[in-house]
Amino acid sequence: MDNGDIEGGEEEFHGIGGRKYRPVVADDRAVLQMSSIDPGSPSTSPLPRNPPPLKNVRVDVDSNMHSDAREGSIPDNVGVNGSQRDSKLELFGFGLVNILGLRSMTGEPILAPSSPTDGGDGENVAISSGRPKPTDVKLGTMMGVFIPCLQNILGIIYYIRFSWIVGMAGIWESLVLVSFCGLCTFLTSISLSAIATNGAMKGGGPYYLIGRALGPEVGVSIGLCFFLGNAIAGAMYVLGAVETFLKAVPAAGIFRETITKVNGTTTAEPIHSISSHDLQIYGIVVTIILCFIVFGGVKMINRVAPAFLIPVLFSVLCIFIGVFLARKDFPKVGITGLSAKTFKDNWAADYQNTNNAGIPDENGKVAWNFNALVGLFFPAVTGIMAGSNRSASLKDTQRSIPIGTLAATLTTTVLYLVSVIFFGALATREKLLTDRLLTATIAWPFPAVVHIGIILSTLGAALQSLTGAPRLLAAIANDDILPVLNYFKVADGNEPYVATLFTAFICAGCVVIGNLDLITPTITMFFLLCYSGVNLSCFLLDLLDAPSWRPRWKFHHWLLSLLGASLCIVIMFLISWLFTVVSLALASLIYYYVSIKGKAGDWGDGFKSAYFQLALRSLRSLGANQVHPKNWYPIPLIFCRPWGKLPENVPCHPKLADFANCMKKKGRGMSIFVSILDGDYYERAEDAKAACKALDTYIDYKRCEGVAEIVVAPNMSEGFRGIVQTMGLGNLKPNIVVMRYPEIWRRENLTEIPATFVGIINDCIVANKAVVIVKGLDEWPNEYQRQFGTIDLYWIVRDGGLMLLLSQLLLTKESFESCKIQVFCIAEEDSDAEGLKADVKKFLYDLRMQAEVIVITMRSWDVRSDGGPQQDESLEAFNAAHQRIADYMAEMKASAVREGTQMMADGKPVVVDEQQVEKFLYTTLKLNSTILRYSRMSAVVLVSLPPPPANHPAYFYMEYMDLLVENVQRLLMVRGYRRDVVTLFT
Repeated sequence: MDNGDIEGGEEEFHGIGGRKYRPVVADDRAVLQMSSIDPGSPSTSPLPRNPPPLKNVRVDVDSNMHSDAREGSIPDNVGVNGSQRDSKLELFGFGLVNILGLRSMTGEPILAPSSPTDGGDGENVAISSGRPKPTDVKLGTMMGVFIPCLQNILGIIYYIRFSWIVGMAGIWESLVLVSFCGLCTFLTSISLSAIATNGAMKGGGPYYLIGRALGPEVGVSIGLCFFLGNAIAGAMYVLGAVETFLKAVPAAGIFRETITKVNGTTTAEPIHSISSHDLQIYGIVVTIILCFIVFGGVKMINRVAPAFLIPVLFSVLCIFIGVFLARKDFPKVGITGLSAKTFKDNWAADYQNTNNAGIPDENGKVAWNFNALVGLFFPAVTGIMAGSNRSASLKDTQRSIPIGTLAATLTTTVLYLVSVIFFGALATREKLLTDRLLTATIAWPFPAVVHIGIILSTLGAALQSLTGAPRLLAAIANDDILPVLNYFKVADGNEPYVATLFTAFICAGCVVIGNLDLITPTITMFFLLCYSGVNLSCFLLDLLDAPSWRPRWKFHHWLLSLLGASLCIVIMFLISWLFTVVSLALASLIYYYVSIKGKAGDWGDGFKSAYFQLALRSLRSLGANQVHPKNWYPIPLIFCRPWGKLPENVPCHPKLADFANCMKKKGRGMSIFVSILDGDYYERAEDAKAACKALDTYIDYKRCEGVAEIVVAPNMSEGFRGIVQTMGLGNLKPNIVVMRYPEIWRRENLTEIPATFVGIINDCIVANKAVVIVKGLDEWPNEYQRQFGTIDLYWIVRDGGLMLLLSQLLLTKESFESCKIQVFCIAEEDSDAEGLKADVKKFLYDLRMQAEVIVITMRSWDVRSDGGPQQDESLEAFNAAHQRIADYMAEMKASAVREGTQMMADGKPVVVDEQQVEKFLYTTLKLNSTILRYSRMSAVVLVSLPPPPANHPAYFYMEYMDLLVENVQRLLMVRGYRRDVVTLFT
C-alpha cells in the first residue's frame, strides 16, 4: 500500500500506549480538512469539494514487537522528534500538537530532527525510536514498591534486637516507642506520596525530590547525608548477618569469646558474647564479597532481590507459630508461653546498665533509657524510600508509590505492635534481655530457619544499600552542582563503579567499629534528616500552593507535613543532642560549601516560589502612597547606554556598577541596569535577549545587587521615555536616574547628544525622578581604592536632602570612609552669611550628620563689576563658550530668514534672550571658579544640577554644563525631586 493511501474499512490501529484508533475517512464530519490551503495562497481561498485524503506514516516496528502491526493513519507531520513536515492537517499554518511534541515538555531526550534536507526519508518516518523499548519490564505496585519497602523495613533489628527492646522498655513503653516511630514514618510517607505524584521523577530518589522542592543547596546537603546513611546502613546489615552466623555456628569464631555472668538470674548459665575481632574480620570479608557481586551485575541483584524476601516472610511465620507452640521452659528455660502473669511482669520498663554487647551488667558502661532505645529501634522503620528509588522502573509512579509505600509502612507497624504484645507475654524479662536471638530460640520447627532468614534478609538489604547508595551519589554528581563530585559522574546506562568503591570503603570503615549499637544511632540521624527534608518540602509546597503543585495523591495537608518534620527533629534530639548537633553541623557545612563552591542552578524549587509570593505580598503592603522618608531607599536606574562606543562584548561602562554600589548602605538595595537598542523590536528581539544576558553577567561579575533590562526602541529618546514611565511596580519603582555625563559630545562631534541629554533630564523632571549625573566616571574608585580628602557639597537649591543623603552613603564605603564632608552654601553679598551658617549647622545636627559648613558669598549678576569675567581664571573657557553660542544663534537666525519662519532648534521654536544667556554663562562660570578654588583636591564634589532653561536650545544647555564641569576631576550633579528623603524626627 502506498503511503498516500488510506487503509479502507473499519480496521483499527494499535497506536502508542496500546490505544485503538479508528482510521480517518474522507467523509468524517469531525475532520477539518485544511490541506487545501496553500501557504502561499490567500487565506480566503475556498476549500475543495473533494479534499485529498491524509497521508499515512509507516510505523517502523522493532524486531521484538508484533510483526503484524498495521500501518496507521497518523499525519505525516509527526516525525521522530515532532518536526513539522508538509502538514496536511494544520491550523492557520501551524501543525497540530503531536505526542512527541508533548514529550519534549516532560524533559525526555528527543533525537535530532530528521528531515528530507538532512538526508532522511521524507515519507516513511519511524515513531518508535524515541519510545522506550517494549522489552523493558515495568514493575507494578507489589513488586516495584511494596516488596522492596517491606524488605528494607523488616530487617535485622526485628530479629536480634526487638525482643531485647521489649525486655528493657517493657510492653507499655515499647508500644509507645513503635507508635511514635511508626507515626513519624507514616507522616513522611504521606509527604513522599504527595511530592512523588506531582510530576515525573528522575534518578536520585529523595535527593531529587528534596532538591527540586528546597533548592540545590538543601538537596545536595541532605542527599549526601542520606548517602552516608545508606552506606552506614550497609555496614549495619553486614554486622547483623555476621553476628547471626557466629551465634548459629559458634565454632566459626576465630578469637576467644567473652563470657558474661548474668546478675539476678535463677540459673548459673553463662552468656557467650561474640568477639568484636570476629565481627570485624568476617564483616570486611562479607563487604568485599558483596562489592564484587555489585560489580558483577546490578540487573541480577534486582531480579534476585525479591527472592530474598521469601525466607524472611517464612521465618516470620515460623516465629509466630513458635510463639503459639511455646510452653513453660520449652523450648528453653525462661520461656513461659503466652502468659498473663508474664505479660503483667513485663508491662513496666526496667532500664539497666549493660556492657558493650548489650548484656545486663551492674558495672556496665552503657546506660539505657527511652531516648536511647528510640535511636536503636528507629532503623527498623526506615526503608520507605525504596519504592521512590525505583521510580524509573515503575509502570505508574502516580499510583504505585503512595499505595505501596503506605501499605508497607502500615504492615510493618502492625507487625511490630503485635510482636511487642506476644514477646512481652512469652518470656521472662531475664530471658528477653539475655537471649539476643530469642526469635530463633522460639522459631518452629528449629532455630536454623530464623538464622537463615536473618542472614538472607540482611545480605539482601546490604546489597540494596551497596546498590542504591552509589546511584544516589552518582545522581548528585550528574547534576553538576559540586565540582568535587565530578569523579563520581556516570553516563546514562553505565554502572557507577567509582561511587561503588567509595561506598564500599565507607561501609568497611564502619564494619571495623564492630558495634551494632554504636552504628544504628548514626544511621538514625541521617535518615531522620532526610525524612525531615521530605516533610519540609511537602510543607513548603503545600503552604505556597503554586499553580504547578497538583499532586495526584490528595490525602495530604501542610499541617501533617509540619507535624512529621517536627517529629523528626524531636526524635533526633531525644536520641542524642550531640549526634543531632553533629549531623546538623555536617549538613550545614555541606550547605555552605555548596552555596560557595557549587554551580548555580534553577530547579524551580519552593524557595523561589516563596520569595515570589513574599515579594508580591510585600509589594502590596507597600501600596502606592508616598514612602515615608525614614523608609526611603535609593532605587537607582542605571542608564548603561554609552555616549559613543564601548569595546566589543562590554555591555556597560566598567565603573557604573561601582558607583551604583556606592548608593547603597552596606550593599542593601536594588539597582536596575537598563540599556536601549535602536531598531524594530521584531527584528532585534534576539539581540535584546543576548544583550540582557551579557549585562546580567556583568552585574554578577561586579557583585552588584541589581537586574538587567534591555529595551528596543526607534531611538534613545523614545526608549528612555517609555522606561521612565513604566519601569517598576507600585512603590518599587526606580526613584533616581543615574547616567554618565557626555564628555565626548564635542570632541566626537556627536550633534545628536545635546537634544537627547536634555530630553532625558526633562523626562525625569516630568516623571518626578531624581537625577544624578556623573562626570569623571573613568576615575571613579572601586572598593579597593581608598580615598582621602573631603566630600564637598555645593548646596544651592532645596532637593529634599538627597545630596546630603548621598554624601552619607558614600561614607559607608571603604573607599570613602576616611573622608570628611564639607557643605558649601552660596549666598549673595548682602545676605546674612553668619545666620545662614548657623541655620545649616542646626539642620545638619538634627539630621545626625557631621559636616563642616562653609558659606561663600557670590556677587550677583546685576551688580557685577564692569570688567565682567575678565578677572576670572576661566576667562578662556567663558569666551570660547560665548563665541560658540553666538555662532549657533547666528546660524539659527540665518536659517529662519531663509525659510521665512521663526528660529527653530531641536524641532521646536525657540525664543532666546541674549542677556539671559550671558547671565547663565556668568553664573555657571562663577560656580565653576568657586569649585576650583575650594575643592580642587577633594575626593568628590556634589553640586546641584540646574534644570534646562525653557525655550533654550539643547546646545546652549550643554555649553552651560561644559562650563560648570570644566577642570573638575570627579563631579556629581544632583537634582532631587518633590519628596523629602531625610527627616529630623525619630
